[in-house]
This record gives sequence, C-alpha cells and structure tokens, in this order.
Amino acid sequence: MSEHTSHPQRRARRGIYILPSFFTVGNLLCGYYSILSSARGTVGDLDTAAKAIGIAVVLDGLDGRVARMSKATSPFGKEFDSLADVISFGIAPAFLALAWGLRGLDPSAAGNPNLVQHIYQLGWVATFAFVICGAWRLARFNIQATETANMGPPAHRYFVGMPIPAAAGVIAAVVHAVQEPITEWSWAAAWLVLVSGLAYLMVSPIRYYSFKEIGLGRSELVIIIGLLVWLILLYSRVVLLLVAVSYLLSGLIVALRRRFVGAAT
Repeated sequence: MSEHTSHPQRRARRGIYILPSFFTVGNLLCGYYSILSSARGTVGDLDTAAKAIGIAVVLDGLDGRVARMSKATSPFGKEFDSLADVISFGIAPAFLALAWGLRGLDPSAAGNPNLVQHIYQLGWVATFAFVICGAWRLARFNIQATETANMGPPAHRYFVGMPIPAAAGVIAAVVHAVQEPITEWSWAAAWLVLVSGLAYLMVSPIRYYSFKEIGLGRSELVIIIGLLVWLILLYSRVVLLLVAVSYLLSGLIVALRRRFVGAAT
C-alpha cells in the first residue's frame, strides 16, 4: 500500500473516532444552554431549559451507540462523555430544579417568612446532593463497565442505580408538563423530596433495565420508536412525563417484588 493511499484511510479513521465526540459536544451544549435558560427564569425559559435537557438525553444515547457501531470507542471518549454528563444531567437539572421549584416562592404568602427561607436553604442542599450523587453514579458506572459481573443478571442488561440521564429526565419532564413554577411552600417541599429521592436512586443498588437487549426485531423496534416519536410530537407534555415516571417506578417495583416475593419463597 502506497503512502498516498494510507493517508486518506488514516484521515477517514480519525474522522470515525471524532464522530461520537460531536454528539458529546452537542450534549454539552444543551446542558450549557439549559443553565442559561434557567438563569433567565421566565416560564418559557424554564420550559426551554427542560427541553434542552431532553435533547441532551437523546444525544447522550446516540454518541455511545454511534461509537459502538463504528467501533470507535476509546478511553478518551468515555471520559469526555462522563464530563459532559455531569454538566447536562447533573448541574443543569439541579439548577433547573432550584429555579423552577423555589424561585417563585412568596415568603409573605406562607405566613412565616422563616419557613420559606429554610425551604430555600434545603433546596440548595437537595440540588447539590443531586449533583454529587450524579457524579458519584458516573464514576461508579465507569469502574463497573471495566469489570465482569460474577453473579446476578448480566451487567449489560441492567444499570446498578438509576442512570443520571433518566434522573435528569424526570426533572425536565415534570417542568415541561407543569410549566408554571411552584409558588406554594408545600409543593416546594414535595418537590425537594422528589429531587432528593432521585439523588438517592442514582447511588442506590436498585437495578434499572438498560434496554440494550430488547427482544424485538428491527422492524418492530422501528415501528415502536416511530409511534413514540409521533406521540411525543403531538402530546409531549403528557407522554414524556409518563415515560420518565414509568422508568422511575420500574426499578422500585422490581426491587420491591424481589424483596417481598423472594422473601416469601
């Protein structure tokens, strides 16, 4: 093989390795744009921030799939993807949760201004815990990805702990579905409970299905994905919320079933 023919091949191969990074950069851009939109704080901007996180979820799924299909996986790509995920699915949803859930509280409406102040302080704790647990979840996933599971279900079929994109997707789906920011302290407290629960689920031992082994043919899978996209385009607020909450509950239901049914048998 001549030198002239080898150079184009090397450039093509280098382009294949760079391709997944473009999706990762898009993921990172969506996270950054979500933070900027949350900072502006209007109803429309908060909804835009939630949509940006949703797009980041799609891009995050594409970069890994493209890397595996093109056989362009690399340690650099894995680390770059994790760093982008910390921004898009850790900091961005935490900032959105704080802006949407607490910024609209009126201290005078609660009858006790100190109560709202305490809730806001707890909001800082809960959202920061979400960031910490998300980063912890990513670090644990990177370590587990290099190890072979010796017992239980195959490691590639399940995630140990709720994936950080799914946790971020729950926050984004709720904001996109409800639209109007929270103004009552009781709902704000419930919102912080949800955010804290998502933080715990990310570092918990609860297993969530990875959907990497779906027992469907390619045609059936294309039909299902097409119907889901069509439903999202028509009824995005309801459908995205149902998808996010269903996945959230799926791990809890399986864990409860395994605990109680397994203990009974």
